[in-house]
Amino acid sequence: MSELFLGTWKLISSENFDEYMKELGVCYSQRKLGSLAKPTVVISKDKDVITIRTETVFKVNEVSFRLGQEFEETTMDCRHAKSIVTMEGSTLTKVQKWGDKCTIIKRKLVGGNMVVECTMNDVTCTRVYARV
Repeated sequence: MSELFLGTWKLISSENFDEYMKELGVCYSQRKLGSLAKPTVVISKDKDVITIRTETVFKVNEVSFRLGQEFEETTMDCRHAKSIVTMEGSTLTKVQKWGDKCTIIKRKLVGGNMVVECTMNDVTCTRVYARV
């Protein structure tokens, strides 16, 4: 099922992203840059290793993982987190933990678009990507 996510995606809409970044603890200047960025996300797979590459004019971030196996990553905003990605039905879910904090990022396909829902505490952000 994760094969359906493979390909290149471009951000087309974003709701509540600044509030989500604020909840993550991202500083003001990084939030402003983050809000301006219109990322392209490339999702690829080699055997059982999935790679998600996020590209903006400001920064490129790449993370590779196996479903169900914890891994360490450095996020776009430079947090060092332990993460695990699972496939639940048609939803790709990442649980990201650092210190005593946790955020959940869910990717699902809706009407040909990839909808990414990011939640931390009671703050949720929704970002929609169209296939390129």
